[in-house]
Amino acid sequence: MSDLSGEVIDGRYELITLLASGGMATIYEALDLRLDRKVAVKIMHPHLAEDEKFISRFIREAKAAAALSHPNIVAVQDQGWNQGGAPAVFLVMELVEGHTLREYLLERGTLTTVEVLRFLIPVASALAAAHKIGIVHRDIKPENILISLSGRVKIADFGLAHGELIGSTMTAESSVLLGSVSYLSPEQVQRGVADSRSDVYSLGIVAFELLTGQKPFSGDSPIQIAYKHVNEKVPAPSSINPDVPAEFNALVIDSTRTNPDERPRDAEEFLTRLIAIQAALDPQRPQLSLELDLPPAPIREKPRTPKRTPAPALDSPTERVEPTVSKETKKGNIKKDSSSHPKKTSDRVRRNRKIAGTLVLILAVAIWYLVSGFGAKVVVPSVVGGNVTQATAALTPLGLHTEVADRIFSEDIPAGIIISSRPAGGGHVKPGATVSFVVSKGPERYIVPSLVKLTANAALSLLKSNSLAAGNVTEVFNPKIAKGLIITTTPAANSSVTRDTSIDLVISKGPELLALDSYVGKSAEQALNELTDAGFKVDPVYVYSDTVATGAVITQTPDGPLNAPKGTKIALTISKGSELVYIPNVYSLTLLAATGLLQDLDLVVTVKQMGNRAIKNVTNVLPKVGTQVKRGSTVIITVG
Repeated sequence: MSDLSGEVIDGRYELITLLASGGMATIYEALDLRLDRKVAVKIMHPHLAEDEKFISRFIREAKAAAALSHPNIVAVQDQGWNQGGAPAVFLVMELVEGHTLREYLLERGTLTTVEVLRFLIPVASALAAAHKIGIVHRDIKPENILISLSGRVKIADFGLAHGELIGSTMTAESSVLLGSVSYLSPEQVQRGVADSRSDVYSLGIVAFELLTGQKPFSGDSPIQIAYKHVNEKVPAPSSINPDVPAEFNALVIDSTRTNPDERPRDAEEFLTRLIAIQAALDPQRPQLSLELDLPPAPIREKPRTPKRTPAPALDSPTERVEPTVSKETKKGNIKKDSSSHPKKTSDRVRRNRKIAGTLVLILAVAIWYLVSGFGAKVVVPSVVGGNVTQATAALTPLGLHTEVADRIFSEDIPAGIIISSRPAGGGHVKPGATVSFVVSKGPERYIVPSLVKLTANAALSLLKSNSLAAGNVTEVFNPKIAKGLIITTTPAANSSVTRDTSIDLVISKGPELLALDSYVGKSAEQALNELTDAGFKVDPVYVYSDTVATGAVITQTPDGPLNAPKGTKIALTISKGSELVYIPNVYSLTLLAATGLLQDLDLVVTVKQMGNRAIKNVTNVLPKVGTQVKRGSTVIITVG
C-alpha cells in the first residue's frame, strides 16, 4: 500500500506519519482536526477493502474494543469509510506513544519475576474485563501489548476477537487458522475454535517467553510449530531459568495444558493467581485492588433552613460586651456620658496596621520593579517541537538572542527539532538575554562497515571505531577467501543500526582439504564415483591406448596420494582400448548378425545385396578377414 501521509481522511483526520504496516492494514499517526488531538488511524489495505469478509473482521475489531472500557485496552474512538480522496476503510484509536512488549523483550532479554508481574497483571486485568462480557481476544502476543511512555500497559488489536456482542466467523467447519502460530492454543490449531481458556493459553506462552527469553517451541515452518503445540507439553520455565519461583512455574504449566478443561477457566482466575504470587514474593508490598469500578458516593440533600451565623468572639473568651440601647437612642437623641472617654486603640491593632502598611509598600515597589523598573522581564515562549529557524523567528521580536547549546541523539524526536530550551517556555529573562536550545540529531544510527577479507583484529578495530561491537564468530570452509579473513557479516555491510549493536562475523577456515588417492590403472567407473562423492569435480577424457585395457584410467591430474581442496578439478584420461582391430570372420552370418559384430568394433558397415533369396547370408567381406584396420574404417559386406 502506498504511503498516505499528508492525506486527510473523512475530512477530519490528517495522516502525519506511517507507524506500522501489517498483512491486513497500515497504521498512521494522525491529527484529529475537529478536536485538535493526536490519534492513531488504522487503514485497511485497498485490495482487502473489496472483500466483505475482511471488512467484517475490520468492523468487528472496532466493535470488540468499543464494547470494552478499561484503562489497559486501547480505546477505539471512530470507524468509517473515507468519503473523498483516497478510498479507505479506517479505524480511529487512541495514540499510545511508546513501544511494544516485543521491542522491550528484544532489548532486555529475560525479565525478572517482578518485571514480568508488572506487565502481566494489567494484561490479565484487561482480558478479565473482556472475558466478563464474553469477548475473546484470540491473538495475545508481545506485539499486541503496548507500553506507553508513562508506563501504562495496554492491549491492542482486537481484529481476531469474537463473542456474543460482536459475532464470530471462526468455526470448526471453517478450518481457518488465524493468529500467531507461536501463541495459538491446541484447540485453535486443531478445530479453529477458541474461548477464554484459549486466551489463557496464549497468556501462559507470553509469560513463558518473558521468564525465559525464548518461545517454548521452534521449527523450520509454522506447521511444525503448530504441530508441537498440539502434541507436546510446554516445558516448565524453570527448566531454562532456575530462578523462576515454584508458584509462577506451576501457573505457566497449568495455563498451557493441552486440554482446555485443565487450564484456568478465564483471565480472572489467571489474574487471581498472579496477585497471589506477587503477595508471596513481597508480603510488605500493599496489595491494591485492580477493580476500577468504585461505588458512587451518595448525594447529600441540602439543608432547608440556613445555619445561624455564630457571634464573633471577643479578645477575651470570658468577657462579652452587650451594648445597651435606650429608647432615646432609637429616637435619635443620643445621651453622652460626661464621665466616658474614647476607647483607646490596643497595641496589637497598632502593630498589625504597621505590618500591613509595610507589606503594601513592599508589594508596590516589587510590582514597579518587575513591570517598569530595572527588574522588568520577558516571558520566554515555548519553542520545543519547532526547528531553530522557527524558534529564532519567535524570539527575536522579543529582543532575545538564540544559540544551539547542544545537539543530541533522540529515538523519538526527528533531526533538527528542538528538544528543550533554557530557560524553558514560560520562564522570565531580561531583554537581550540568550535562550539556548538542545536540538535533536534524530535517531542514533551507525552504518555497518564492509569487513569482507579483513582479519578478525582489523574488523574488531573498525567496529569499535564505528561504535559497534563484535557478536558471534563462526568459522566455515571457503575455497575463495583465505583462512582467517572475514567472509560476511550479520547485519550486512551498509546496514543502519543503533549504537553498540553486535555484528556477527563469519570467518574463513580456508578451503577444505580432502584426501586424494591415485586411480591410475584402476577402473574409470570406480574413480568417477569415489572422486565425485568425496567432493571433487571430475573431468574425464577418453583416448585410445594399445597398452591400457578399455575402461581403465591412463593418467590422473593431480595424482595422489595427497590432500587437495574440496572442489578441486581432477582430470582423468580413460582408455578406449586399442585403435587397431582385426576384421572378424562374418561369412555365412545373417546380415543383422554380421552388421552388429562389425559395429561393436567401431567399424562402419556398407552392405551389397545379391540375389532374391528371402534369408540372405554374407558371401564376401572387404577388407579380407584378418586384416588389421583402424576403428572407424569402412567394411563392405556382400549378402545373397
